[in-house]
Amino acid sequence: MDIHGTRAVVTGAAVGTGRAIATRLAAEGASVVLADVDDEAGREAAAAIGAAARYEHVDVRDDQALTTLLADCRPSILVNNAGGGAVLRPCFPEADADRWTASLELNLRAPMLATQLVLEPMRQAGGGAVVNVGSTAGTGLGPHSSPEYSAAKAGLIRFTATLAPLRESHRVRVNCVVPDWVATERGVTEREALPAADRGPELVPLEALTDSVVRLIADDDLAGRVIRLDRGRPPELLCE
Repeated sequence: MDIHGTRAVVTGAAVGTGRAIATRLAAEGASVVLADVDDEAGREAAAAIGAAARYEHVDVRDDQALTTLLADCRPSILVNNAGGGAVLRPCFPEADADRWTASLELNLRAPMLATQLVLEPMRQAGGGAVVNVGSTAGTGLGPHSSPEYSAAKAGLIRFTATLAPLRESHRVRVNCVVPDWVATERGVTEREALPAADRGPELVPLEALTDSVVRLIADDDLAGRVIRLDRGRPPELLCE
């Protein structure tokens, strides 16, 4: 897919990884809608990107708001980046059901619904691309401090892989980028606050993340695929 001249929606785009992705897509020639609930940061991010970007207040957990956004924008590119909650405490099993259910809704149900909503409009328009933003918290078999978050991200990865046939049925490719700790402003601050012995490898560069997103959008041969970004290692396109 040629990104230039397309319409893109990036959720959770006011700050951090979402803002970086939106900025990169605009640089590639797309017109970009930044969807978020942080109005001040979202408007500032859109203004910084320029005329190719605009901000929309959308809580992706609100079905009607999400439906309206995607119906109005009719994007040919959707990046399901909104997520988080791994640092919130308490987590499962101490957290009550409403709290851990909210994490599942944000990190798994919302991107599933958003993907479902764009499929038919993208098919009618000749095709499109969806990129889900996962996390290495959703990989492996080890423990994690936020079970609900890691379970949701694991589900997002598996959800992506099951949708490979959409390339043929809808001309829509759904892929996933799975980063470790990313060098956002917040990430760098949090890492530097740790004792030196606990910091581990350098964080995943934002450029590595945005490069991977662009690759997953642009390469028409990639469908139902996952790019893993580990700290201190080159990107890895996972095989079946």
